[in-house]
Amino acid sequence: MTKDARQYDRGMWLLEKFSLRRLRRALLAQVRGEVLEVGLGTGANVPLYGAASRAAGIDMQAARLSGAVNRAQGRHGRLPLLIAQADAQQLPFAHNQFDTVVSTLVFCSIPQPERALAEIRRVLRPDGRFLLLEHVRGQGRISRRLTDWLHPAWFALQGECHLNRETASAVRTAGFQIEQISAHGWGVLQMMQARPESG
Repeated sequence: MTKDARQYDRGMWLLEKFSLRRLRRALLAQVRGEVLEVGLGTGANVPLYGAASRAAGIDMQAARLSGAVNRAQGRHGRLPLLIAQADAQQLPFAHNQFDTVVSTLVFCSIPQPERALAEIRRVLRPDGRFLLLEHVRGQGRISRRLTDWLHPAWFALQGECHLNRETASAVRTAGFQIEQISAHGWGVLQMMQARPESG
């Protein structure tokens, strides 16, 4: 694992321990068949792909992907994992290739989320599932104001992370039906299960 991947994992350790790991487990219990993860990062989700037969993952940050390989090799049964440095807005996969597409903490930083969502719909099979765990604009009155207020300074500091994205609305607009949605972390995290709308 590269130094960058180790630093990223250390930086996320507290969030993983007290919140994210539990949410990841609940979301990824629904994974099945051939899986694509958009924003694979260091592979935190890979050990949780219980019913996956094969997996592929893409990320823009090549330095983090070594961690994903290590986690795939450590998974019971050694999950076949194809990784690539690629852009979610232009996925290097065929139409209708995957049974499940996963994204966790990714859509805050994609420049044009509508393009990435169109690509996900393209590569997902008609009966497939799109599983998301994303931080979003606050769902309560106070958290909504807080994420809106903090966003300009946060984006100026980070350069890519939008604190107040309305990801559920974007998913619906892209032609998905959200079958399950739940709010967590004072309403700034959302877990969703969606499927492509027919027609």
